[in-house]
Amino acid sequence: MKLFVFKLFALFVVSLQFVCCKDFIPSGYTLTLPQVPQAWLELLGEPCWRLEWLDKDGKRRGLSVLSEEAEKIEVDIPLTWANPVTAFPYWSEHNLSAGLFKPAGAIYPFDVSEDRLCLSWEAGADSVFYWELARAYGIADNNKNKANIPANFDWQRFRELFTAEMLNEAVCKDRWLVDWRSAAEKTAGSDFDRRRFIPQAAENVTIPLDGLADAECLWYGASPFASPLLFEEGGGAVFPVYSGVNVWVSAEGILRVSGKTWVFAEF
Repeated sequence: MKLFVFKLFALFVVSLQFVCCKDFIPSGYTLTLPQVPQAWLELLGEPCWRLEWLDKDGKRRGLSVLSEEAEKIEVDIPLTWANPVTAFPYWSEHNLSAGLFKPAGAIYPFDVSEDRLCLSWEAGADSVFYWELARAYGIADNNKNKANIPANFDWQRFRELFTAEMLNEAVCKDRWLVDWRSAAEKTAGSDFDRRRFIPQAAENVTIPLDGLADAECLWYGASPFASPLLFEEGGGAVFPVYSGVNVWVSAEGILRVSGKTWVFAEF
């Protein structure tokens, strides 16, 4: 209880600073996007972006923009509590819609630099966890722990789990191995528990690629942190498949896998 009261007091102090210094605080923030992984650029080209954030009224807003326009967008966000901005890359020309590739993101005010809100691939998971916590809190019938409302969540402590490598080694390397919806649902209505941030179990699915599995064909996943897959020529191509639609790209084309169903499209 004391910790929760301290958090509220700290947030009040930050808010008071914003009010007292409002002449020096921008009314909106321009977004700075992270560098797109080189493999994605070489294989797919520059992405478009689907931006999502909370406006000053606390309502979820969305906007789709071309890559060159994304960093010209200024978003007005609430200055009195922590809130997310998420940027999903997508490639319409390759039929890769927003949500198939993992997003970049930011959590205000932690990622502010002067009048810019700096998005990163690491904070993409943070922002998605924020949205999932909001969803989970809304559907948890017995949720009485106000500290777990996303705006009051201990984001600094959460981030320290990764920077201090206090989590599973695989998760520290690629935080998209966590099922963030499941983690949010378990977190809602209970105490902060790092044991929920664990890697999902993957099902290994062998896919016959008719000669595309060779020593020179690297397969890149939808997470910017995932190591590329390389298969021996003539051997089976075994992909780790998680729930939902899994996407890999290579110089040969785009592979989509859902369960044991897969579709390959050549470039």
